[in-house]
Amino acid sequence: MRVSVVQMNPGHDKAQNLAQARCLIADAHAADGARLLSLPEMWTCLGGDRASKFAAAEELPTPGGEAQGGEAYEFLRGVARERRVYVHGGSIAERAGEKLFNTTLLFAPDGREIARYRKIHLFDIVTPDGTGYCESDTFAGGDEVVTCEVDGMRVGCAICYDIRFPELFLALRRAGAELILLPAAFTRETGKDHWLPLLRARAIETQCWFAAAATWGRHSEAGGEPRFTYGHSLVCDPWGHVVAMASDGTGWASARIDPALTARVRRDMPVLDHRRLA
Repeated sequence: MRVSVVQMNPGHDKAQNLAQARCLIADAHAADGARLLSLPEMWTCLGGDRASKFAAAEELPTPGGEAQGGEAYEFLRGVARERRVYVHGGSIAERAGEKLFNTTLLFAPDGREIARYRKIHLFDIVTPDGTGYCESDTFAGGDEVVTCEVDGMRVGCAICYDIRFPELFLALRRAGAELILLPAAFTRETGKDHWLPLLRARAIETQCWFAAAATWGRHSEAGGEPRFTYGHSLVCDPWGHVVAMASDGTGWASARIDPALTARVRRDMPVLDHRRLA
């Protein structure tokens, strides 16, 4: 199965972000013909103030139904149907009372929603340059481990800051995951040191493929304060090799997911059978 991770430079203008996603998806699919297309974290609204985040957020229809969703939801479902591919919607803001959820959606080629995951670990930190982030001011955390099936392959869901918590990825592996989708808006400060080592480590530990679509470049927070995300969207194999990576700027990276390699790595080094703790 071929997968493309799409790298965007979103801001807090939802209409512009949708237009950017539409163009990049069209170009990536025309060039590489992937069976699975993946977008980054918060691609519909990155930055801005609390009001702009709530304005861009959507109430999601009941999973498994045919009820009409919001603009981004219907865009993702429409791309899946039109191109007859699986579409992983990175993550969007899901409206849920006084707070939002940072929520991943995955659609089958017939437009059915087959996975919905709410980010468990919230990004409340101070980066080395002194910039503070407090995702929990606006978002609530999820509490479910989520997998689904894509063309016979078990796929697990995680989002950005989740990558620092290996217990989630062990749970995904135990749930049968062979490929893990990790959309991100990694800060430039943390990304330059930790993005690649963390992804390779989680891939090696779980013996899973990783497809990590990321945002790149400058956006503005409330009051116009500039923020930068790292990009470097990539696909990593179960041995920890990076087999495709996007350069700086918007674009994409594509690779073939090979289940035979996964089986061989797990056969020759059966780490899950050898675990003694946790």
